[in-house]
Amino acid sequence: MSSFITQEFPPVSAAAWKQKIQVDLKGADYNETLLTKTNEGITIKPFYHADDFEKLNIPLSKEDFKICQKIVVSDEIDANLKAIDATNKGADSVKFVAKKPFDAALLFKNLLDKKIDFHFHFEFLSETFIDELAELLKNETVFYNIDIVGKLARTGNWHKSLNDDFKTLENLISKHPAAFILSVDADIYQNAGANTVQQVAYALAVANEYLTQFGAQIAQKIQFNFAVGNNYFFEISKIRAFKYVYNLMLSQYDTNANALVFAEPSLRNKTIYDYNVNMLRTTTENMSAILGGANTISNCAYDAVFHDSNDFGDRIARNQLLILKEESYFKQAQHFATDSYYIESVTKQLAEKALAVFKEIEKGGGFLTQLKEGIIQRKIKENAQKEQAQFDAGELVLLGTNKYPNVQDKMKHDLQANPFVARNPQKTLIIPIIPTRLAEKLEQKRLKDEA
Repeated sequence: MSSFITQEFPPVSAAAWKQKIQVDLKGADYNETLLTKTNEGITIKPFYHADDFEKLNIPLSKEDFKICQKIVVSDEIDANLKAIDATNKGADSVKFVAKKPFDAALLFKNLLDKKIDFHFHFEFLSETFIDELAELLKNETVFYNIDIVGKLARTGNWHKSLNDDFKTLENLISKHPAAFILSVDADIYQNAGANTVQQVAYALAVANEYLTQFGAQIAQKIQFNFAVGNNYFFEISKIRAFKYVYNLMLSQYDTNANALVFAEPSLRNKTIYDYNVNMLRTTTENMSAILGGANTISNCAYDAVFHDSNDFGDRIARNQLLILKEESYFKQAQHFATDSYYIESVTKQLAEKALAVFKEIEKGGGFLTQLKEGIIQRKIKENAQKEQAQFDAGELVLLGTNKYPNVQDKMKHDLQANPFVARNPQKTLIIPIIPTRLAEKLEQKRLKDEA
């Protein structure tokens, strides 16, 4: 490579750049004019320089990310056919969502021994069923994704009770030591309105609950599920920051791990009006997940908020990831963010603030204690209300919804699924953490006003 440019233009220090900027401001205050504070308290500067660069040791996978197709198991034969179709068309991972035990032999017919990763989201907890499933899938890569703390956070109740749930989990881990039994579902917190610092801190605190209970040997057998929002560089930094602070915490257990991350786009910023914009949102969110170092990514369909699952929406969602992976040079892009001055700076600030929140949680008795006391819920609600106020004022923009809306757009007769928060009046042990989209109130008003 020619050295002409470096010879012609000698290096300039960060101090010299700042001095030049201050001259150009003509008396205006540098800090007030050009430094921006985010909701998380992160400071964004107008420029980043090698003089201020601090490289972080962030473990990243050497393998490219897996494309995952999410499938609800309401009928085993139908779900099986959908899984076969998805894997034939580019998915190399499948996530089955099940509300009750199913016929595993039917579900996995013609799916085994094909180097497919299998993920689960169970809305129940059955030791016997998972034992049988583990026997059938003993030669496959399987993530069972059991997060009993996440279950409590999401619904307000345990499956049975604290002692019973932890005992079941202990039995499963003991009988299947090589399996990925545990998960930490941080997507709950993002979709309910937690900021990026809170998401990293809460994921770390829940992991610490499991490590305290089951020991350091599980550190490499937990999958972390994150929802990815539309703050592009911050979402890249969020995943990297978590991988970094996870190892800082694990150092206290005399171990380390490359945290396994399953990512999917956030539902918080998705809309029913001008819904095609959702495709643009999910594209950038998937890019953030890839650059952040996610191991597996499951895209959501552009119409997932208001339509039942359908072949067209699923195909478009899958193809978005295929285009990023095979045609857009993102196949091994998790390394691209390394040594980026801006991303590393944001990552460092997120990590420092998340560690501070994590330490506060631990001083307060740990995540479970603060969840039972309602502290976690209150903190998330405070940030969600701040974001909602910014959205209502037009400061936080969703194109086609609170900015440049198409007033001729009608949606009342196109709603197959309820796009709004479903309130379940059942009795709960604690206040549940409820996912809420930013556009819900505005959309409800527009639907009501439709002729």
